[in-house]
Amino acid sequence: MSDIAAVVVAGGRGERAGAGPPKQYRAIGGKPVIRVTIENLRASSAFSAIQPVIHPDDSEQFNAATAGLDLLAPVFGGMTRQLSVLAGLEALQARSPHLVAIHDAARPFVSSALIVRALEAAAKGAAVPVLPVTDTVKVVNGQGMVTATLDRATLRTIQTPQIFPYAILLEAHRKAAAVNRIDFTDDAALAEWADIPVGTFEGDSANIKMTTAQDFLRAEADLHAALGDIRTGSGYDVHVFGPGDHVMLGGVKIPHTQGLTGHSDADVVLHALVDAILGALADGDIGVHFPPSDPKWRGASSDRFLAFAVERVRARGGVISHLDATVVCEAPRVGPHREAIRKRVAEIAGISPDRVGIKATTSEELGFTGRREGMTASAIATIRLPWGNP
Repeated sequence: MSDIAAVVVAGGRGERAGAGPPKQYRAIGGKPVIRVTIENLRASSAFSAIQPVIHPDDSEQFNAATAGLDLLAPVFGGMTRQLSVLAGLEALQARSPHLVAIHDAARPFVSSALIVRALEAAAKGAAVPVLPVTDTVKVVNGQGMVTATLDRATLRTIQTPQIFPYAILLEAHRKAAAVNRIDFTDDAALAEWADIPVGTFEGDSANIKMTTAQDFLRAEADLHAALGDIRTGSGYDVHVFGPGDHVMLGGVKIPHTQGLTGHSDADVVLHALVDAILGALADGDIGVHFPPSDPKWRGASSDRFLAFAVERVRARGGVISHLDATVVCEAPRVGPHREAIRKRVAEIAGISPDRVGIKATTSEELGFTGRREGMTASAIATIRLPWGNP
């Protein structure tokens, strides 16, 4: 892997996106924006390290949104975007990469082709992606009156990732901070101030910055159009009670007078969800991929099985749209643990908790569950795949 690092700026509040969490943690296609961004950066195989910069209040949201991704530990940003970038650059000092790309977490649709163009342009020095301005641009005064018309032939809109020699950009940021120039809205503007030549390369109209609520609506519509092959799968699992002091349900340890017996940790919820996802993919079942005859799965944590099934979806260019499970048992009570289970399943699957349903019921003391001999879970998974996916 090349000696190129990426700083992902994710410390903003995203107030223009309306009520809700910061925009980088809102979901598109069932996954947090920042996760989509980082997955797309990783897909290019261009970066030796990815350094996230987050708001001090967002550690829990960040950890949930990026669980399982190969990242450096996040650092906290400053009061402006510029200071946040500086924090990310300082965090990379021990690695001292040759090049560094600065990218907005709120630009999730960064493509590998765009990153290739960035690296080609970086052979000549600092460079930023640009798009031509197609509308006429006017200068308007405080009274709303037009005072000038700009020549759009010389105008460009700027995107990220912006790429620079690491040492040169770090020095420029330090100089600006030392004289309290902390108001630059992008790194190209700071580079101009520091007399660093900045080249350009062709941007990507799909590489939009998620800013308003309408941006999220359009992104969802585009994703749904691209991922139009909607599939559902069902899953079922059963385990009997045995000695123990807890059961695992949906990745959550729940105290109980007995345990569930099984080759792995006997998590009926996760096992049913795995089979549901594999069923939607027409890709066998949990026993095919994790045979109980294989001793290496003895006592294994079932979150590994769910993560595997989710990755099978992603490998085919798809997303998890919704997961729903129902537990049948007389005891323990699932209700008090419902939200913890939803959160844990969402974390493993890389989706938001509002795309996970967990329900529980009894069998009215009928059958083996009614006799408290064991418990069952059934599940349904809804996934979206690109049309024509094999």
